[in-house]
Amino acid sequence: MVTVTRTVPSPADMGIALARVLPGSPVELELRLESVMEGVLVSGSADVHVDAECARCLDPTSWDEVIEFNELFVYPATDSRGAVVEELGDEDEDPLPKLQDDMIDLEATLRDAVVLGFPLAPVCHSDCAGLCSVCGIKLDDNAGHLHEQLDPRWAALSALADPELTEDQT
Repeated sequence: MVTVTRTVPSPADMGIALARVLPGSPVELELRLESVMEGVLVSGSADVHVDAECARCLDPTSWDEVIEFNELFVYPATDSRGAVVEELGDEDEDPLPKLQDDMIDLEATLRDAVVLGFPLAPVCHSDCAGLCSVCGIKLDDNAGHLHEQLDPRWAALSALADPELTEDQT
């Protein structure tokens, strides 16, 4: 078993629609590499800085997040002489990542763990009111903001509620 601590730049495509880790920003990794029968078990955590947009008001927001992950990297299949051979895999099953020349490529594992840890709809604060659906004004800044909207199905009855309109018509 070996423990490793590294700081690496983040890959370019680590994000979803509203949240992302900026390309090249530092990712602090704390890894534990364990030799097992099938290969090498990598477990650890990644500390990333997330830049996002609030899903309600579209204001920028950011936070630091620690993501835990585990992945088994298997040894490649070999023949009786120790030469690497290609395996015919089952199409229904996702293959486990393989060790390549005693090297481990953590990029895909790290990207999957980080992106799956993001909220689908990040918010700047839990009670964010968002934007007005009619005019788009930010509702947190305008507490009493209202729009008078009449349902067109009830428009004919609005004349009954207004006494001036009923007196002019008689």
